[in-house]
Amino acid sequence: MKKLIFALFIISGTAFAQDMEVVKGNFDFLKGQKEINTEFDYSNFTMMKEKKSEAQYIEERTADLNQKTKGNGNIWQKKWIAAKDQIWTPKFLEIANTVLTKEHKDVTFQEGLNTPYTLIVQTVWIYPGWDAGIMKQPAKVTTNLKFVETANKSNVLLEITSEEAPGDQWGNNYSNESRIGEGYAKTAKSLSKLLVKKAFK
Repeated sequence: MKKLIFALFIISGTAFAQDMEVVKGNFDFLKGQKEINTEFDYSNFTMMKEKKSEAQYIEERTADLNQKTKGNGNIWQKKWIAAKDQIWTPKFLEIANTVLTKEHKDVTFQEGLNTPYTLIVQTVWIYPGWDAGIMKQPAKVTTNLKFVETANKSNVLLEITSEEAPGDQWGNNYSNESRIGEGYAKTAKSLSKLLVKKAFK
């Protein structure tokens, strides 16, 4: 029993591991901004420890689920594709803005704006984690966060890497897509807290 409790402690401890690092630029340009256009780039990320392409992951998981229960893989594939717009992107925006509001900062991240600056949330790597009831492993999401000029997106003013943001919830969460969404929520929370300290004092 002691070994089991220790194992659960180790697993739960990984939920707090995240590395966010400024690799280029500074925060000066953000001062005084009220709205920041936000875009999400899911076009070229890898998955799992083997760094499979998303296409390979989808193909293998679809086949595996269909083999266990015919048709379930096809259903899951639709849920996976929809998760980007219905779970991951909304989670990021919701938590980023919630943190800023709680800190009494009059600034928001929104999609589809015509503002001077744009945040590009580029997904680099995803690990979906797993939940087997008494034992579980959180999802992990690695992103590259680039603040660019909206009129000239090749001009990167600030670049931040977010490594292995953990995604988990209290209780059980058997949905890979939902756990990954919590990884985007954690990324947004960490980013907003960093901006409160560095840009919106």
